[in-house]
Amino acid sequence: MVILRSKEIREMGIEEVQKKLDELKAEYAKNVSKSSAAGVYDNPGKIKELKRTIARVLTIMNEKQREK
Repeated sequence: MVILRSKEIREMGIEEVQKKLDELKAEYAKNVSKSSAAGVYDNPGKIKELKRTIARVLTIMNEKQREK
């Protein structure tokens, strides 16, 4: 999954942003469950970056909804 930047997210439509959010949450859940089951992190920075990207997407979605 490519990490999304604020500029890229703002250019998307609300439906597309929602789809990306679902994909990010699924990938985050998969990485967290895999790391907790194995006890070894493949890439701990990826989990942190996924959390930040999810927060970034949610923030921009809230901004777009308030503009309406």
